[in-house]
Amino acid sequence: MDLSGAHDIPAPRVRVWAALNDPVALEICIPGLQSLEKTSDTEFAAVVAARIGPVSARFKGRVTLSDLDPPNAYTIAGEGAGGAAGFARGSARVRLADAGGGATRLTWEADARIGGKLAQVGSRLVGGAAKRLANEFFSKLAAHVAPAAPDGEADEPPPAGPPAPKKRRRRRRPPAD
Repeated sequence: MDLSGAHDIPAPRVRVWAALNDPVALEICIPGLQSLEKTSDTEFAAVVAARIGPVSARFKGRVTLSDLDPPNAYTIAGEGAGGAAGFARGSARVRLADAGGGATRLTWEADARIGGKLAQVGSRLVGGAAKRLANEFFSKLAAHVAPAAPDGEADEPPPAGPPAPKKRRRRRRPPAD
């Protein structure tokens, strides 16, 4: 099964690259992740709970990074076993490029193989679930690496027309120890 996608992430390429290699960021972004352990500079052990159609499983597996070209690209390969649910094995080439305005364009092309009950569910259902999980991951990644707006500023542009008068805000002081 071949999958691909592209996502614009509102952060500089070096920040996106760092998040893609940071176990803490990955723990926040990977849907269904139950545990993640960095076993070397290029390998992780992971446990992920997933539901694809009628099949639910807890997959234990490992992920290896190769063809590293920081902060531009790498290949990520992984395999996982989900007991009676079956197995998944695949790899993806991930590329980062400047998208203008301080954003990064992330593109990926993946090849995946499945077996067991997962294969019986059908590639169309598995492919749809894989794309949904990938979109969820990239949405969380974008939110994680996006620069935070300074206090008091909205993330959206102001409404058209004259600006509203500013209200004075009282800041609460933290309780004394």
